[in-house]
Amino acid sequence: MDIKSKIILVSGPTASGKSKFAIKLANKINGEIINSDSMQIYKELKILTARPEIKEYSNVKHHLYGFQTVKKNFSTGNWLKFAINKINEIKKKKKVPIIVGGTGLYFKALTEGLVKIPDIPVEFRKKIRSLQKKLGQKKFFKKLAKIDPLIISRINPTDVQRSIRAYEVKSYTKKSLIDWFKNTKPKYSEADFFKIYIDFPRSELLKNISKRTEHMMKKGAIKEVKDFLKIKIRKDNSSNKVIGVNEIRDFLLKKCTLDELKERISIKTRQYAKRQSTWARGQMMNWHRVNPKYLNKFLKKI
Repeated sequence: MDIKSKIILVSGPTASGKSKFAIKLANKINGEIINSDSMQIYKELKILTARPEIKEYSNVKHHLYGFQTVKKNFSTGNWLKFAINKINEIKKKKKVPIIVGGTGLYFKALTEGLVKIPDIPVEFRKKIRSLQKKLGQKKFFKKLAKIDPLIISRINPTDVQRSIRAYEVKSYTKKSLIDWFKNTKPKYSEADFFKIYIDFPRSELLKNISKRTEHMMKKGAIKEVKDFLKIKIRKDNSSNKVIGVNEIRDFLLKKCTLDELKERISIKTRQYAKRQSTWARGQMMNWHRVNPKYLNKFLKKI
């Protein structure tokens, strides 16, 4: 199959070997890699986000890795602008753009378009956040269901960030997020993409996750979080969601032992991988799903 004229997307659950596969693919088809992991963009959190090692970059150019500071919030819209610019740059060089990562919303924005919602004033957004904090998530979600019944089937009742976003959009624009999505048009057509999903067997994935946690500890994840905590960013900053930050913070406060810390990080990572797989089953049905055992065979066919 000839895929050199396409924009290639490579996804899969965390610890499934996406980065290594993307490098092999790039070497074969003269490609360059664009990051689509929302946590690997941060320069201050290299170890915990499992950002590819510099030595692995070797002869393959990588883009959008560790290029943002945790001091600033970074949205899906920000990523999409950067990614489109990089795709254009790579294509001008007659190379193949390979977009790799595990953030489903980034892929969704690229393939389906991003909702162009009017900017909502900061003070208005603060009021909604305060309301959620005052009511608690359970009551807040019930209130959201009353003002925007269209959105509730699309959001997990425990998802605080998305609930707040849906509430502020409906309250400020008088339109549901669902209605905004309906009017969204993507920059690229479905035919522009070749999509690969690494369908890793869960039992093997769990082993990889445990090994990766150990590797992170040896590489200096604890020191990385110590330095990160000194920055004192806002609690709602997305970088606080990086798995391991809160767990290592507890360890530094002597709330758990080192062994308990490793187990907590592994459990959180397994839960995240499960959510990624669940999301992929619903959103990535038209992707080429490849068992990692057959990745080399798959590469030969390309």
